[in-house]
Amino acid sequence: MAEWKKNTVHPLTITGYTADGAGVARLDGRVVFVPHTISGEVWETLLVKVNQAMAWGKALRLLEASPHRVERDCPHAGRCGGCQYRHMDYGEELAAKSRRVSDALRRIGGVEAPLSPVLGSEHLLRYRNKVQFPVAAGQDGSTAIGFYRPRSHDVLDVEDCLLQPQAASRLRWAVKAWMEEFRVLPYREQDGTGLLRHLYVRTNQRGEALCCLVVNGDALPGEAELVARLRGVEPGLVGVVLNVNRRDTNVVLGEGYRTLWGRDVLEETLCGLEFQLSIPSFFQVHTVQTEVLYRKTLEFAQLTGMETVLDLYCGIGTISLSMAKQAGRVIGAEIVPRAIRDAKGNADRNGIGNAEFFCGDAAAVAEKLLREGVRPHVVCVDPPRKGLSPQVPGILATLAPQRIVYVSCDPATLARDLARFRELGYEVRRVQPVDLFPRTAHVETIVLLQRQHT
Repeated sequence: MAEWKKNTVHPLTITGYTADGAGVARLDGRVVFVPHTISGEVWETLLVKVNQAMAWGKALRLLEASPHRVERDCPHAGRCGGCQYRHMDYGEELAAKSRRVSDALRRIGGVEAPLSPVLGSEHLLRYRNKVQFPVAAGQDGSTAIGFYRPRSHDVLDVEDCLLQPQAASRLRWAVKAWMEEFRVLPYREQDGTGLLRHLYVRTNQRGEALCCLVVNGDALPGEAELVARLRGVEPGLVGVVLNVNRRDTNVVLGEGYRTLWGRDVLEETLCGLEFQLSIPSFFQVHTVQTEVLYRKTLEFAQLTGMETVLDLYCGIGTISLSMAKQAGRVIGAEIVPRAIRDAKGNADRNGIGNAEFFCGDAAAVAEKLLREGVRPHVVCVDPPRKGLSPQVPGILATLAPQRIVYVSCDPATLARDLARFRELGYEVRRVQPVDLFPRTAHVETIVLLQRQHT
């Protein structure tokens, strides 16, 4: 029997992956998690943290390599918490994501429905249309603008990232130079001091950029000089916005905004529709793959032009307005007031008159429709990572739609909710994973649920 102790070294065979992309091995029947490894490989592994049931290991020496191993193309890979799969080819990455979805559905949800192959992306580099750089004091005391190291709030200074557009890197450089010139201090989570908390950049497919600085205050020193620097490095810049966030929180954006220059919105085309994005607007980060996601969502909805569709967690109306082109009536609901204002504006902008939007909690809006006698034929839900609120599946089952299309960014909470829907008389008919986040462990999944008649 192997010694189950910290700082011992063991040859381990990797047999799978965790939800966050680490390799999984077993030592005398107990689980060991080993980052940056590939299924099928054998690694000499140092146990760095051990408890009774599991351990965390550090890969020391590769004894048997996988044919899917590749040279990592980013100098920050392994030190930055952004990418988990830069050490493997894309085929193995998609296989890992497929297995993550199928394992979650089977183990958590008891779902045995066939899984379609993951819809991969042709664009693996520079695909992110939104970048949020945390700003902090680096380990050597200098200002760090980059990304958090794995499982920490220690900011790694990153000059460029292969997932983000180069516009974001240019704007980052200009902000850092301005901070040095005007002696602007980075925010300190430990005591709430310092000024600049985050640099936030949105981009679109036209090559335009919108820049936002999140600050622990009401103003910046040298605002005019900052704007001039940003405009000088980025010809596609359309606006610079100040966001005020003084709260002791991990939430990036505060509630107050002030435009320093230009526009406070960015325009983007998606599925043939024009959308206006404000800084807090939710919009999927991979525009090209989002169109793949929404086309498949529409396919699952099986609309003929007559149906009433309820779209919960509708955000700025991207799915709602895409469905409105093929439905009789679409009702969108979202708890964020600014998002609902944007959704109504986007409907007007595209000349769509059969979509209406309500601000409120998903459960409250569904109950309102139930009282009013509205019975949607199709319900679409696209909740945050935590999944549906506990009462939502029951309320939706009472509305009795023929089909529910569930768009999820987390296989575990998806599986939990699918188990609840099965108890309420809905059967999983189709499951389609879509890769919106190449080189990371994240995966989107679309599920079609059909009401069973009794």
